[in-house]
This record gives sequence, structure tokens and C-alpha cells, in this order.
Amino acid sequence: MRIVVTNCNTTQEMTEEIVRGARAAAGPGTAVLGLTPRWGPESAEGWLDSYLSAAAVIDLLRTYEGPPYDAVVMAGFGEHGREGVRELVDVPVVDITEAAAHLACLLGRRYGVVTTLERSCGQIEDSLELAGVGRNCAAVVGTGLGVLDLGDADRTEAAFLAAAERVREAGAEVLVLGCAGMTGLQRTVGEKLGLPVVDGVGAAVKLAESLVGLGLNTSRAGGYAKPVPKRRVWGGRSD
Repeated sequence: MRIVVTNCNTTQEMTEEIVRGARAAAGPGTAVLGLTPRWGPESAEGWLDSYLSAAAVIDLLRTYEGPPYDAVVMAGFGEHGREGVRELVDVPVVDITEAAAHLACLLGRRYGVVTTLERSCGQIEDSLELAGVGRNCAAVVGTGLGVLDLGDADRTEAAFLAAAERVREAGAEVLVLGCAGMTGLQRTVGEKLGLPVVDGVGAAVKLAESLVGLGLNTSRAGGYAKPVPKRRVWGGRSD
């Protein structure tokens, strides 16, 4: 089985970190291939970045010429594009936002998300609502750190723990890492918090493996039907 993991930004170092986390979660026999958009924002932080990254990821998969893959994991927490990718590709598509939330709902009555900048909180809340798991979310809280600041492990852990206390006070029984760049942090903060901590990248990989193993794919009966055939111009290039 081969799973393609798409970063939502153009920072190659972050793609590599995400791939490390995905491979750590993957089962024997699962190969993970990381893809980085050729254009778009270097980090996705806000509505403008999110819409740009969505188009860039769709363009990346539209023009993909690598080895065949069995599933796509979209590694942008709260970012747009998952519905469009489900129309585009012929394999299961799992977004880390909804994957983490679905698994968190199996572990506790209410979960909370700790993310990067506060400006991303509303966007994440909207994404969770659209995925049908928003009602179980106690709170989405930012650490005040930008995506590109997450390379400082000590600073990130301290900021995460402080934000996690706010989420716990709001009633969360399970915590979710609200950025793919936080992958791996669950191992260091879980015991300190005394709560389960779900990493979206790992959750999405395991769900993707399950869908492929069960022979399940995206329904074409309604909203995720294949795109209507027509001329489309992509940055000056027609398909």
C-alpha cells in the first residue's frame, strides 16, 4: 500500500517532518510519499493562505506523475481543499483535521484542539463543523506560535502545555494537535497532561490504511461526484 501525504505549504523541511510522523504511524507494508506544493504560501496561517494552499495542493495532485498510490492524506490542519481533492482523485482522501477529531471522539466525550496562531481558531472550528464533529469540540486554543516557529521544541512544548490547560478548563477530555508541524509532540506532552493526545497525521494514516484495507472509497453518488467535464485554466495552463 502506498499513501501520498500532501503538505499544505511550500516548506520542504516541514514536509519531511510530516513524513517522519506518517511513517512512524504506518503499518508494515505501507509506503509513505510526501509531496510539497510547487507554489503557494510558505506557511498556512489564515484564510488567504488556506485558499491558496488548497488550490496549490489540488494542482499538485492534478499534475502528479509519480508511482500509483492507494490513498491521500491531506496534512493541513483546518485548511481548505479536502472536498475538491475527493472529487479529483479515485482513492480515499483523509484530512488530518477530521481524522484527529473522529479518533478523539472515540476516546472521550469532548475534545479540544491546541493550534498555532489564534487567527486560525475560527477556521479550524468551521472545518470541524463541516466534517460533522464540531459539536464535540470543547475549545480551539492557539499557542501564539507561528507555523515556522514550531522548530524550537522547548518553546513549542511550553506554549502547548499552557494552551492545553485552557482547553482542559473548557471541558476537554482529549487533546488534538492542531497543526501538522506539531507531529511527534504527543509523545512528550501526553504524560505531563494526563490526557490522551491525538496527532492528526498519525490518525489520518491509520484511517487511510483502514479504508484501503476494507476496500472502501469515496462515494460518487452525490456531492463528491467526479468534476463536470469542462475547460479549466490553471495559472495560464488549461487542462
